[in-house]
Amino acid sequence: MLLLTVSILVACLVLGLALDLLLGETPRWHPLVGFGKLANALEARWNRDSAGRFTGGVAWSLVVLPLVLATQIILWWSARHSLWLAPLLHAFLLYLCLGLRSLYEHTAPIRLALQNGDLDTARRLTSYIVSRDTSAANEEDLAKASVESLLENGCDAVFGTLFWFVVAGGAGAVLYRLSNTLDAMWGYKTPRLLRFGCVAARVDDVLNWIPARLTAVSYAVMGDTRLALQCWQQQAGAWPSPNAGPVMASGAGALGLALGGLATYDGVPEQRAPLGRGRVASTADIQAAWSLVLRSTSLWVACLLLFAWFFGTN
Repeated sequence: MLLLTVSILVACLVLGLALDLLLGETPRWHPLVGFGKLANALEARWNRDSAGRFTGGVAWSLVVLPLVLATQIILWWSARHSLWLAPLLHAFLLYLCLGLRSLYEHTAPIRLALQNGDLDTARRLTSYIVSRDTSAANEEDLAKASVESLLENGCDAVFGTLFWFVVAGGAGAVLYRLSNTLDAMWGYKTPRLLRFGCVAARVDDVLNWIPARLTAVSYAVMGDTRLALQCWQQQAGAWPSPNAGPVMASGAGALGLALGGLATYDGVPEQRAPLGRGRVASTADIQAAWSLVLRSTSLWVACLLLFAWFFGTN
């Protein structure tokens, strides 16, 4: 039974990844888009002046748990009625939750715009994937922002999803991606969201704690290992996010880049902690960061295939 479970799980994971790389995000009616609209409506209705952590926690529970429970019920039902339907549903759910190809599709046009010297287009495209101001950014700023986004979202859009899929199948992937989406929407430390979004931010921190460190290890293995581990150890603690710190410090070190530093948010310059060591980011490093994420994904798949093979021979 264990062999069957492990083998099917790995097969579903490979199929889900393949679907993501081949098809990418659905052009319309993507479930996460609908979920985002639901979350926005709930936040606008419930996040009044007096709303606090309890209200935010209730809101998080109402918008996430019913969907995860419904997903699990459908998977249970399909497993009882069909040998193949449940595995296919698990793979399809993983495909819907993954964002590996979308990372490329959001950053490759920035790289092409910079290569063509079209700063205005590159600034506009970069503003879609980062929260910092890009209106006056130069090529180095835009390349740095794109690389940082790729490294951090490699965990959020890929490795965290894969981890929770391995732990709990399609329902685990759904739980993770919904929680991660709410953190991206409600987890900001603004006056409006500081208290209401606290639960969403803390849940995401908990769900990402192990995946973030596995991601940091993967970046180190697939890049400059020694420098990546040094940067992780020395720099991660200075970053405000307990999970983004290890991921981005290790990724920057793996690429031999100096990231972090000065960035502008809402017109206010902010000096952030340094990430990595080496040269400043250039346009070509956007492709290098994407390649690091892709190689790390291949490492995870290889490890899982080896794991399935080990159980198949023992």
